[in-house]
Amino acid sequence: MARLRRTLVTALLAVLVAAVLPPTAGQAAVGERARASYPWHTRIVATTFWVGEVFDPHAADGSQMISTYDDHWYESYGGCDGRIRGGTCTTERRYRRDGWFPRRMTPKQNPFYLDLPFDDLNDRVGFRRRGAVVPWATRPRYAGLVDDPTVSLMKNRWVQIRSRGRTCYGQIQDAGPGRYHDARYVFGRRDARPASKRYNNAGLDVSPALNGCLGFRSLDGDRDRVDWRFVDGRDVPRGPWKRLVTR
Repeated sequence: MARLRRTLVTALLAVLVAAVLPPTAGQAAVGERARASYPWHTRIVATTFWVGEVFDPHAADGSQMISTYDDHWYESYGGCDGRIRGGTCTTERRYRRDGWFPRRMTPKQNPFYLDLPFDDLNDRVGFRRRGAVVPWATRPRYAGLVDDPTVSLMKNRWVQIRSRGRTCYGQIQDAGPGRYHDARYVFGRRDARPASKRYNNAGLDVSPALNGCLGFRSLDGDRDRVDWRFVDGRDVPRGPWKRLVTR
């Protein structure tokens, strides 16, 4: 009987110790792999775009007055995400002291936005394939929406972006640049490269807030490179990107 009590006490102590002590390196690694379920895309050229930009009035995708997910993006966002000069919406430098927010207007949506070259709503190929290629399409929240042509599975999804030693987060609000159903790159392996050759083979556009947060060398260029990956909303840490979340 005494031996049985000692065995029970030993087992109980082992459970308590396991609950109190931090996880081992191996356990921590398993947990990290579980959280980092989306692959990084490395050394990808990123250009900058902004709500209200019109860079080619003759091109179907040459204006940021609308987005592929919002025909009234300019109004929904609250106007020009920058400054208006001579009747033209131009970009502006953003500063840490302002939380990288625009300085001449008050946005109604998250200024930390971006696009990726997969339109799952208006591109027929993207819509047809989204149930098979979008990683979260089978989750309960999205599974019932895969065949709904009025709902995007991409809009508002979070992306983690690294550049020059900085890490920032943003929400998808448009599709591009250059291609609109590049599933191999967007949802593919770490070494997958963008199919588009436009804009120096750019694989995403980022907003002025992300441009400043990431420390881009150019306000509106095609030489800055980033690493990026999808993240779930619960894994997005506190920061200026959480100050105003688009829902």
